[in-house]
Amino acid sequence: MVKAAILEQPGTPLQIGDVSTSKPLAHEVLIRTHACGLCHSDLHFIDGAYPHALPLVPGHEAAGVVEAVGSEVRTVKPGDHVVTCLSAFCGHCEFCVTGRMALCLGGDTRRAKSDPPRLTRGDGEQVNQLLNLSGFAEQMLIHEHACVAIDRDMPLDRAAVIGCAVTTGAGAIFNACKLVPGETVAVVGCGGVGLAAINAAKIAGAGRVIALDPIAEKRELAKVLGATHALDPTAENAIEEVIALTGGGVDHAIEAVGREASAKTAVKLLKRGGTATILGMMPLDCKVGLGAMDLLSGKKLQGAIMGMNRFPVDLPRLVDFYLRGLLDLDTIIAERIPLEKINEGFDLMRTGTSARSVVVFD
Repeated sequence: MVKAAILEQPGTPLQIGDVSTSKPLAHEVLIRTHACGLCHSDLHFIDGAYPHALPLVPGHEAAGVVEAVGSEVRTVKPGDHVVTCLSAFCGHCEFCVTGRMALCLGGDTRRAKSDPPRLTRGDGEQVNQLLNLSGFAEQMLIHEHACVAIDRDMPLDRAAVIGCAVTTGAGAIFNACKLVPGETVAVVGCGGVGLAAINAAKIAGAGRVIALDPIAEKRELAKVLGATHALDPTAENAIEEVIALTGGGVDHAIEAVGREASAKTAVKLLKRGGTATILGMMPLDCKVGLGAMDLLSGKKLQGAIMGMNRFPVDLPRLVDFYLRGLLDLDTIIAERIPLEKINEGFDLMRTGTSARSVVVFD
């Protein structure tokens, strides 16, 4: 039995309770969780904006140490330090074999309905996994293609945020945008994902990096992480100011909030031929598009789930960036909290004033 934060009903606080973890099947890995970041994507499920089977253990931005592996696991071994990633890949579908692993639906990485559930409680009631990870628990049981071994010198609390926020934000810059040194970038929203995109843009050699966030504290964090300019997008003439700063608009605009209005702002910031990349999880009924003049100007709009990562390669590289002093994860993490304070952490997230909170297990 291990402790976990369990969602019983949408819109209610998570309950700390005991769950039992099954033994690993052939391709599964049992991990002792050391840290798990609080992500706004978790909040979408907790608050009920996105549906999910209940009861549920949320959490998907995690790092820990491998305790046991199934008989066919070849990618990690007991004792390895690992980071998990929600974009588990099967390795043989159309998306995987064409190098778009983040688009894999990962059906083969989940247990079959005929198999016992990975998590249970009480007299055998199934407890569902969020995104097949469930990081808000002292143990995780996942498919081997949902984690990757990392350098043991990497602090696991910092490694955890690489699993989602940094992979998404940095991946958008490196993979989806394929930023060329000197190109200009605007990032709308300076939470964990947006700050990671700003930091990655600096690493990639962007020219101007413009951060847009209505909260002054987050704009200051953006400057620490590499923003050359930081503006309040709600201020009058903010868009015009960006266009003036860049001589016509930015090459790349990153939306990292998950709101229709911020996605539309990203499109408005583009120069001719520029690309807007939407990272945030917007409400399911939202739509964002390009107008006729945008299309005639060669502007492009794209989604980039999880930064279109190839995480078995990308995550160790991001760890190396941190260990070499290039990637600033210390600034992105605002606080470290025990599992028992997880609801307070999500309450802080709802205020929108803080960067990343990380649950750290003893």
